[in-house]
Amino acid sequence: MIELEGVPELIDPVMVAAFEGWNDAGDAASAAVAHLDREWKGEVFAALDAEDYYDFQVNRPTVWLDGGVRKITWPTTRLSVVRIGGEKPRDLVLVRGIEPSMRWRSFCNELLGFAHELGVEMVVILGALLGDTPHTRPVPVSGVTSDPDLARTMDLEETRYEGPTGIVGILQEACTHAGVPAVSLWAAVPHYVSQPPNPKATLALLNRLEDLLGLRIPLGELPEDARAWQVGVDQLAAEDSEVAEYVQTLEEARDTAELPEASGEAIAREFERYLRRREPGQGPGQGVATEGGDTSYLRDTPSGRTRPPKPQQPGPEAVPGTDSGTDPEPPQDENGGESAGEEESPGDSKE
Repeated sequence: MIELEGVPELIDPVMVAAFEGWNDAGDAASAAVAHLDREWKGEVFAALDAEDYYDFQVNRPTVWLDGGVRKITWPTTRLSVVRIGGEKPRDLVLVRGIEPSMRWRSFCNELLGFAHELGVEMVVILGALLGDTPHTRPVPVSGVTSDPDLARTMDLEETRYEGPTGIVGILQEACTHAGVPAVSLWAAVPHYVSQPPNPKATLALLNRLEDLLGLRIPLGELPEDARAWQVGVDQLAAEDSEVAEYVQTLEEARDTAELPEASGEAIAREFERYLRRREPGQGPGQGVATEGGDTSYLRDTPSGRTRPPKPQQPGPEAVPGTDSGTDPEPPQDENGGESAGEEESPGDSKE
């Protein structure tokens, strides 16, 4: 039994989780949870025992100095709470860590134990994958669930994927079996510019989370970072004719595929987001959006330049612009560990 001390009673809590590693192309998902924690000043209340879940030769601890005293930070998963005020207050339980190296079932059970004790109503897991999507277009974000009722009521895709999976897929299924509503939000990152960070993908995930939960998330400098990122990638593409030609091919394919999607539903979502960002008390025609509302941009010029190889990490079938019927995670053994030769450190890009 997990006993929590010092955590106040939460209001309509939702657990939002992201894990560094294979599920986190461009560090987009973990950066989104870090943004929520930073903007809403999250308070850490628990950390999982690193000895139970991590191989320290894969995810090494770091040494740092605190007033001349050497200290060690161990790779682990931490939980924090953020309290959201306003007319409709609610709380978020943020889970941020590294994809575990072992004992995945125990790992998920421990997280679900916290969810049960805190009265969590729904779990939202953020992920990012590499795909055939151009950096010049809005980032595709898909919402998938294993719950048919949740898919219908929240306008989500019901997952049909079969194949190797990672901690995002395992945690979602663990939630389903435990009777906890769970959703995964996946952002597609251009495979030809996979180096982190990718603020455009992070911004897209946060916007989708806003729509899903009906929240107004303070974006801070993220929209400007996204614009700067796109300008940097534009410059790199312009310097390499092969990359420029490849990006144009992706743009044409994307535009053709999305031509029928000039839907009233998409326009309605943008309008609702605009209304959430207005200053309190403003009526129609008064003032402007309080945050940067244009999310079609991308950050600092990525280091180095890569030619456009075929992506080795395609994503779930629900994401437009990616190869269908595949999954972004490596094969696992029955305990959740990666098969031999498939391991990578959390800082590795997913090329």
